[in-house]
Amino acid sequence: MPSPIALNPSTPSPSIFRQKRSPNKLPSMSTAMSYLSAVQQADTRARSHSSSAASTHTQSSITASSEETIDEDDTNNCLVNPLTSPTSEVFPTVHTEFGHCANEAYRCVSMHDYTKPFQDHTIEEPPYYVLLTTYLSYLMVICFGHVRDFFGKCFAKSRFTHLMPHNGYAPLNSDFDSFYVRRLQRRVGDSFCQPIAGVPGRTVLIRDRYSIDYNLTQIYTGTKTRALNISSYNYLGFSQTRGGCSDAVGESIRRYGASTCGTRLESGSSELHLFAEALVARFLGTEDALVSSVGFATNSTFIPALVGKKSLIISDELNHTSIRIGARHSGAQIRMFKHNDMSSLESVLREEISQGQPKTHRPWKKILVIVEGLYSMEGTLVDLLRIVELKQKYKFYLFVDEAHSIGALGPHGRGVTDYFNIHPGLIDVLMGTFTKSFGASGGYIAGPKTLIDSLRLRGHSCPYAEAMAPPVLAQIIASIASIMGVAPAPKPSKSQNSLNLASSTITLTEGSDELQRLAPASMLPMWINLQPSLADGSEARMRIRRLAFNCRYLHAGLKKLGFIISGHPFSPIVPLLIFNPGKCMLFARLMRARRIPIVVVVVGYPATSLEKARARFCASASHTKEDIDMVLRACDEVGGILDLKHGLGERWGIDEVCERAVELVHSAV
Repeated sequence: MPSPIALNPSTPSPSIFRQKRSPNKLPSMSTAMSYLSAVQQADTRARSHSSSAASTHTQSSITASSEETIDEDDTNNCLVNPLTSPTSEVFPTVHTEFGHCANEAYRCVSMHDYTKPFQDHTIEEPPYYVLLTTYLSYLMVICFGHVRDFFGKCFAKSRFTHLMPHNGYAPLNSDFDSFYVRRLQRRVGDSFCQPIAGVPGRTVLIRDRYSIDYNLTQIYTGTKTRALNISSYNYLGFSQTRGGCSDAVGESIRRYGASTCGTRLESGSSELHLFAEALVARFLGTEDALVSSVGFATNSTFIPALVGKKSLIISDELNHTSIRIGARHSGAQIRMFKHNDMSSLESVLREEISQGQPKTHRPWKKILVIVEGLYSMEGTLVDLLRIVELKQKYKFYLFVDEAHSIGALGPHGRGVTDYFNIHPGLIDVLMGTFTKSFGASGGYIAGPKTLIDSLRLRGHSCPYAEAMAPPVLAQIIASIASIMGVAPAPKPSKSQNSLNLASSTITLTEGSDELQRLAPASMLPMWINLQPSLADGSEARMRIRRLAFNCRYLHAGLKKLGFIISGHPFSPIVPLLIFNPGKCMLFARLMRARRIPIVVVVVGYPATSLEKARARFCASASHTKEDIDMVLRACDEVGGILDLKHGLGERWGIDEVCERAVELVHSAV
């Protein structure tokens, strides 16, 4: 019988886990062996799929054409319609994209409690046998992979010609470079790169596929399955097909087309770029801002414009790859400090300031400390309070990457400065992306106007990269304006569509009330007409508070169930430590094979350390409390089967966690 490790649940055959039963109950198996036995049976049917194509039409949760059709009696109907129909409130959103939830108890405010000291979350250590089996798993796969390569090169040379010199050409991909992909990553390839066929909202349509050659190739069945989406960067739920933001995007295409066909320093700048940059600067509370078409390139191309030779970059050891590449390209000296460890940072600062440059020991030209507001793989929050104290003491420049924190943290969605109630003027450079919370793409750099003017010329993105597309700019403008709220339009002036850049400037001396003001109507194009709930900011405030509740509930619920969880309680990224790579693969497959499929992201080496593979949940404001309940129940069952509950502390049952959710969220975590 085939191994369950080879399971690919998205097959033409109907899954045995999708049986008719109450929406509030998830499949239950008497023992782990019976569950894995069922997995093996599903795998057997996947490999004998030739006679099962017609059976897909009996699955009402799977569409057999490009048109999305869902049966009203479908067991997945809770993904399409609320379990409890609203009685009085009319929701302007589609439930599959943004869940309907009118209960004000399921709200929370994301802000730092100054009555308690900042506590950095430390990852609990698993039992030794978990680490031992993890290392043994890698050792076995690597050893067997090398043995197979050896015999393959001897007896099946035709399959390894691309790894050996042939016809006088050296191999493009060396044996060592491709070994991990061929012998490790490909075995679990069905758990990654899952194609979707719709909006990555509360739910997502995934394209069904299967493999008969251990993921060397994937065969697409032409059908789609709707699944609960707990994997996308859609923190505030602005990724929608209809609504104020989508209407603005459609109108922008009609007015400006799909591209400006140029770079920012040539003919690629449009008035939408000016609107977006002024709005970003006002939203963040900085003097000026610039936008870039690619979030990754925002770091990798602008960091070299900030520092160069004879300068020093001090970087957190877990900073994103884009920061690392930008630091290397700058030519500056680079030092690392332990992740979010302020004692380690201060030690590096004292050493470098006292010793100066190598050999000459002259003072550094400038020192730039680079941190992330919210770390994308760990879910940890930067200790910004302590870093600002060190900045005032040692006089270094501070660069904060808010790719994951902007929009998701703080009572007003303005990121870590809003969460800690720190004036943004105390941060020299604020960087962020529009991918996570704004439903768009690209990134921004914000700071003093003199700095931004310099970066427009010296940063490689402005003179060489394509300008941000008008539809993306429209999405950014509409989403940020809805978060801020829009003030009523004043009386018409000489130029009704003029952009008042001066109104976006906020000085350091102005109080926090200035940062909370509504955006003037003059900072938006005249043709953007937001819905009343978006224009007054009420809907965005609801989204921010729903996101905070969902983040805290998911984080606290998983801890109470006994899992080892990383990250800050208010982080929308909730990593569940699995450790063993084989269990990571099986976790993703079992979650996707449930009666109500759940799409999760699993991450392992080299994105994490060798022994800390994990499932990374991404909470969203689009999720309802019932959605988080569903995820917790699924994790409770699958985690028990795969032996993932190694956390310390008090444990609750799944029913108690769901019933006491509000109490759990508002209690100390």
